[in-house]
Amino acid sequence: MKLFLSAISLSLLCLSCANTGQVIDNIPEQKTATIASHTVPTTLPKNIIMVIGDGMGPAYTSAYRYFSDNPNTAVVEETVFDRHLSGLSSTYPALISGVVTDSAASATALSTGIKSYNGAIGVDVNKKEIQTVLEWAKIKGKKTGVIVTSQINHATPASYLAHNESRKNYNEIADSYIDDGIKADIYLGGGWKYFIREDRNLVNEFKQAGFHYIDNYQGLESLPNNKPVLGLFADVGLPWSLDDTNKHRLSSMAKAGLHHLINLQHTDDQADNGFFMLIEGSQIDWAAHGNNISDAMAEMDDLAKTLEYLEHFVKHNPNTLVIVTADHSTGGFTIGADGEYKWATEKLRTMKHSVNYIAKELATNKINASNTTSLFNFELSQEELNLLIESKNTPKINENMYRSKSMSDSEVSLNNSVKEVMDIRSNTGWTTTGHTGVDVPVFAFGQHSELFNGSQDNIDIAKKIFMLLGKKTSH
Repeated sequence: MKLFLSAISLSLLCLSCANTGQVIDNIPEQKTATIASHTVPTTLPKNIIMVIGDGMGPAYTSAYRYFSDNPNTAVVEETVFDRHLSGLSSTYPALISGVVTDSAASATALSTGIKSYNGAIGVDVNKKEIQTVLEWAKIKGKKTGVIVTSQINHATPASYLAHNESRKNYNEIADSYIDDGIKADIYLGGGWKYFIREDRNLVNEFKQAGFHYIDNYQGLESLPNNKPVLGLFADVGLPWSLDDTNKHRLSSMAKAGLHHLINLQHTDDQADNGFFMLIEGSQIDWAAHGNNISDAMAEMDDLAKTLEYLEHFVKHNPNTLVIVTADHSTGGFTIGADGEYKWATEKLRTMKHSVNYIAKELATNKINASNTTSLFNFELSQEELNLLIESKNTPKINENMYRSKSMSDSEVSLNNSVKEVMDIRSNTGWTTTGHTGVDVPVFAFGQHSELFNGSQDNIDIAKKIFMLLGKKTSH
């Protein structure tokens, strides 16, 4: 059984990976990182926290400002995003995939400093492995962690932990978390489906490797100080924030995870070298793919509460750097629609259930004013009631509609109509159910956060992190 990769074994692994500079030289279309003007700081940050809001283009952080605004004041209050805005990042993948990236290619760029094709997990366009910032942090003796609201073998976390030619190879990626050496000290997110299988029980293998395993949020309150942790809390991704037992579950996981890494450092015989942690608000993207504004704002709120906690953490640990960005923007979300100059957040703020939950309840129960008021937490008009009734009785389905395997036609149709109600109520617009190629915001605070000011490419972010982790590159 392979346990944690030692510094020696990780070094050998990384020697087998393509050298960052060599890969750039071999791929002419690559853009090299623009860090030449930056002098390597004499004091490097002890802790680095990389935060990704999946799908969180600039419209989402702007919308969150209005969503979270106190309507009883005459001003629009700033948010945690406003306080730390540093610049913008371009997101295009290797040009073989065009200019619109997927999560895998973008996360690979953010984790390795190399552009690759859409679908690539920690490999270049020739499908050769590339060292990631998390792997390098482990070599440097830092503790490492991954905390996400998706399954922990989804595209973004996988691009920091694994190397695979396709993001769709979920079982292979999960297996690699053991087979290629254990690279993190704490994993929190979803994934029972991939880690507890008939052919292999990876949870048991993690336990045999010395991990403490938890499968509910309550377990976060009593993590052992001297053991690494695997926490899986759902079959695939976590429940929607609005439906979860803890609506700020990302914030809770981040707080528990950071404290645990610090505790591990204090009980480790090795020197206290700090940590590298990846945190992802994964389901902003999932809501955006479904053109689902109410769930998207709830997921943004969970991420914002996480960043507010990180502000507190950095205040008490000033040798920490936090970088926040998105891998891409999703949905072509517009704050306002159809030429009408308004965006209304009143009903979005009062939502207590996800769109999926509401659609499922309406599909199995009578649609009337009483039931819908309870589910939406506001009173629907007769026109809106008629829309839902017709949607249930005469489902109208197209291939672009969100659908899980267990959803009936009426539930799929209702899901779409519930979103329509929320779009009309808020005057929200969408242009696509996919990704767009717009630049995304970059936020940073803590030690050496000024390095992330201005315009940059996503590979620049990884290059700067490598630099702050003490890695010398040829660019």
